[in-house]
Amino acid sequence: MLADRPVSFSGVQPSGNLTIGNYLGAIKNFPEFSEKYKCFYCVVDEHAITVRQIPAELRRRTYETLALYIACGLDPEKNTLYVQSHVPAHAELAWILNCFTMFGELSRMTQFKDKSAKHADNINAGLFTYPSLMAADILLYQTDVVPIGSDQKQHVELTRDIAERFNQIFPDTFTVPEPIIPQSGARIMSLAEPEKKMSKSDENENAVVRILDDKDTMIRKFRRAVTDSGNEIRRGEDKPGINNLITIYSCFTGKTAEEVEREFDGVGYGEFKTAVGNACAEKIMPVQEEYRRLLADKGYLEEVMKKGADEAAYYARKTLSKVRRKIGFVNL
Repeated sequence: MLADRPVSFSGVQPSGNLTIGNYLGAIKNFPEFSEKYKCFYCVVDEHAITVRQIPAELRRRTYETLALYIACGLDPEKNTLYVQSHVPAHAELAWILNCFTMFGELSRMTQFKDKSAKHADNINAGLFTYPSLMAADILLYQTDVVPIGSDQKQHVELTRDIAERFNQIFPDTFTVPEPIIPQSGARIMSLAEPEKKMSKSDENENAVVRILDDKDTMIRKFRRAVTDSGNEIRRGEDKPGINNLITIYSCFTGKTAEEVEREFDGVGYGEFKTAVGNACAEKIMPVQEEYRRLLADKGYLEEVMKKGADEAAYYARKTLSKVRRKIGFVNL
């Protein structure tokens, strides 16, 4: 064990405005982990550049993502909060792991296929090999658990395969991580197309509720949410829109799906969608207020970045030194 407790690692890209899907599926659950785990929370700016970025916007969003982490309840004194590119060991270990990752494994990655289709003019090598960087992110800290949404399970499975392959050749090098998928809120769906996941890169703004949307915008988007035939607030295989809204309301209020169905028994879709919007705004508004306060103090955010990077680098060097020695590199 690298730290004094089991290790948890999570990363969020600064490539777009975070959504309530990011919040409910991941960030909201992060603070409770700090009591049980040594937690590393990384703004993965190196992953972001697999798609072309406007440099000034990438820098701005890096600050914004860190501020959101803290505003959502991550205490920098209890967690290691840092920016990926500030710890060069991530990129170095990624190259080494590239040499232990099979071409066929990378070619089967769902997100590579999706992003290649979406960015056909820029199918670069980084887009193909970024799962090796993701594996390096995780394995660098001898991570025990990785809290993820269900759509990221394939990446953790590949990370496990890479770790086990490396350990077979060089025993006892990496901890093999386990994914942790929250029981609720793990997959928040699009408000416009409830058969697909809510995505911060969705071009349809009505499909996505962003953490930084104002209250009126949130409620308007929920009121426009696609629902299903009928008018009952109940779950069903034929009701993906209502299923999604029940999940969102349940996550924000702490009520079970059964309790939500009872609460809105006999209520129409319009009233229910407004209630979901209000429940969302009630929880997110305090996050926005703290976020704005933090973002106004750029010096403080840079102090957090520096402290986090120093701490992350301390742990990363331990693993990287071991890996370099085992594969035959000369350590000075």
